[in-house]
Amino acid sequence: MRNILLPIGAILAALLLFGLFVSFAGVDPVEVWVLLFKGAFGDWYSWQNTLQRAAPLMLTALCVAIPARAGLTVIGGEGALVLGGLACAALAHALPLPANALGTVAVCVAGALAGALWIALAGWLRQYRGINETISSLLLAYVAIGLFKHIVEGPLRDPASLNKPSTPALAEDLLIRGMGGSDVHWGLVIGVVVCLLAGLWLRLTPSGFAVRVVGGNPRAAQLVGLPAARLIVVACALGGAAAGLAGAIEVAAVHTSANAALIAGYGYAGILVSFIARHHPVAVIPVAIVFGGFGAAGSLLQRRLGLPDASVLLLQGIAFVLILASEALRDVDFKRLFARMGEFGPSEPVPIVMPSPDAAKGEPK
Repeated sequence: MRNILLPIGAILAALLLFGLFVSFAGVDPVEVWVLLFKGAFGDWYSWQNTLQRAAPLMLTALCVAIPARAGLTVIGGEGALVLGGLACAALAHALPLPANALGTVAVCVAGALAGALWIALAGWLRQYRGINETISSLLLAYVAIGLFKHIVEGPLRDPASLNKPSTPALAEDLLIRGMGGSDVHWGLVIGVVVCLLAGLWLRLTPSGFAVRVVGGNPRAAQLVGLPAARLIVVACALGGAAAGLAGAIEVAAVHTSANAALIAGYGYAGILVSFIARHHPVAVIPVAIVFGGFGAAGSLLQRRLGLPDASVLLLQGIAFVLILASEALRDVDFKRLFARMGEFGPSEPVPIVMPSPDAAKGEPK
């Protein structure tokens, strides 16, 4: 219950603080909360936008969640995502792929491999060079974004793309279609399936159990002879593969080519999703849908209330800070705390005995 109530409480507190901030701009907080709900889940159109944004969030959250189960804090999912999208577009441009589902699978696999290699590098640097994975993965993300822009605006640039440099568009037969004629593409199903498979792998397989042992007690893992270094690199590679797959799906299902629109912050938002889900791959699914809804509601806040579209980033930032703060409450014994607080209540009055004048002089009474 504590694992569920603390994140929910943090999100509710973030909504309250967000309402307080927008009230300074002369906007009714209640109206903001109502529009957030309507923009995310109010109708089928809102649901489509929400689910479309939730698909990459699920996969980028796994880039944080899987290494976290091995004891690492990897925050470079944005770099793996953009390189995954770039690899998807580059493979389709470089090789004649079959114009069917096999070609689509090939470009998605290329994206996953690119992301896996990039985040595995952060794990390798941690294990064999002693470089902190949080810093290295973040710096590698900036390197990946720079590399992405260089290639998109240079060697792979489509001459037809003028003001918005991009790679050549994928062939129609390689694109990932929407489900049932809706805007919700099959990438959502892929994200849900990958989250479920990751959860089952961690829970039911020997290698998944070994990763959890390494993350929970590295000394015990060494004592029983587990290959901790290799498991950490594998966990990073699997997380990076998920983020790279997210980039490939965004190219094949949404943008049809690799361009600057791919750098949308999904990798950074996935950090928040993973922390709220307590790095549990299955719990990532509902949390990603909620935060996909927040992102979808940003445009509605802009149209109706004049708030910036990026105002939801403030909400996400507040939620992230409060989620981290709530970790300090996770090990608190509230029953004992309340019991101790009750001990400081009003006590029985103590009578004050004043000495008599004779006693003060030392004479017998």
